[in-house]
Amino acid sequence: MSDTALPLPRLAAAERAPRSARARGYWRTVGRRLSRDYVTLFFALVIVVIALAAILAPLIAPFDPNATSIVNRLKPIGYKGLFILGTDELGRDVLSRLIYGGRISLLMGLLPVGLATCIGGFLGLIAGFAGGWVNALIMRIMDVFYAFPSVLLAVVISGTMGGGIVVSLVALPLGSFRRSAAYRRRRRRRFAAATSSTPRGRAAHRASRSCSTMCCAMCSRPC
Repeated sequence: MSDTALPLPRLAAAERAPRSARARGYWRTVGRRLSRDYVTLFFALVIVVIALAAILAPLIAPFDPNATSIVNRLKPIGYKGLFILGTDELGRDVLSRLIYGGRISLLMGLLPVGLATCIGGFLGLIAGFAGGWVNALIMRIMDVFYAFPSVLLAVVISGTMGGGIVVSLVALPLGSFRRSAAYRRRRRRRFAAATSSTPRGRAAHRASRSCSTMCCAMCSRPC
């Protein structure tokens, strides 16, 4: 009797709570917490300013970042009010080069992560959806990639294929897509296990497996 009476105060408090507090979702809770974290908001503002400066570089850069001048080489900070951060050994404006360099930094930071997420997520969904030998094959390939550190693997791929931005954009996703594949595979397997616990979920699971088996048979059939 006493065990069932303990949760009653909490239940009454939950019933007295406003509907908005009870129905608050995950992202609304995250946004509410972030709105009170001023340090995070400040650095988020800094990142937004840097990103906007890189995107609008042709409009806000004072000089051409590749224009050289022997006369203006190695000038100090604030020289004649023109070079805010000075110039380098070739007379190029340091501020303009920093602004334009942010474009390459954003490209090399965001695009490889997006490609790795897409490639790994696609392979993980296939492994979790198909199961069987397809799952085993993809996971064993992921184990081979897990045998090497991601940075070392990216360096080896870059050294083999040669230098350059394009090669780096290929090497970085190949060195880091394995984590996304394993994560998506676990999520798909958990979802399948959860849905198969109900009659409707078991029917949908059997239908999806039969559809995937039929597609594999059609693709493997000789022309």
